[in-house]
This record gives sequence, structure tokens and C-alpha cells, in this order.
Amino acid sequence: MNINYQSLDNNEIFKLIEATRDGVKYNTFDDFSEKFPLSYSDWSRILHVSERTMQRYKKEKKKFDSLHSEKLLMIMLLFQKGIEVFGNSSKFITWIDSKNIALGGIKPKNLLDNTFGINMIKDELIKIEHGILA
Repeated sequence: MNINYQSLDNNEIFKLIEATRDGVKYNTFDDFSEKFPLSYSDWSRILHVSERTMQRYKKEKKKFDSLHSEKLLMIMLLFQKGIEVFGNSSKFITWIDSKNIALGGIKPKNLLDNTFGINMIKDELIKIEHGILA
């Protein structure tokens, strides 16, 4: 997925809506999670599903439901933005796994479990991109 996080046009938004409704395939999630290695327990916490359910999705090659798909797509877009801001995935992964003063001393990855947290991280990335540091 290669969509500019800040300038989504209606066509791209409709594609995201359709992808959310169709459901993200487990293989898509698996490919993404290999590039951005959060632990299985992190993903379980972020998506609010048990690790056992995650394993069943993998075994049965299931699609995530629309609620989980929406969150996954938001996180994929967020990670894409993080790479744009930091220049590469390893720097972004280091940042997302480090305590952040601007986010109240919380590791950004610990905010990925809800939309408000994802938006806070996105806002922080935009500030960093524009040179506004806390």
C-alpha cells in the first residue's frame, strides 16, 4: 500500500473503505508484520484479539473483519508515514519502540490499540516532519 497519508483523495479513500469492508487477508498482515516486527502479543493487544485467534486466522488463511481491517490499514498508513519522516524503517521502528516525552513518556507502539492513539502518533510524526519537536 503506497498512499500519501496527508493527501488522500476521494478515490483513495473509497479504495480504503472497500478494503476495510472486504477484510485484510492474513497473508497481507503477515507480510506487513515481517517488515515492521512487533511481537505477536503486541499485535494481539493492538487488535484486541487473543493470540489463539491470531493463530487460527493464520492457519485458516482468514481475512480480518472490517473493524480489525480498518485498524490494520490505519497502522499500515501510519507506518508508511513514519518511514517517510525518518527515512527508513529501522529508524522508525526504534522511534515507535522508545519512550516519547511528547506523548507523555509512553512508547508510541503502546498507543496503537485505538484510533485516538493512532491519531496522536500521526500528529507527532507530522510535527517531526515539520521540525516541531517537544
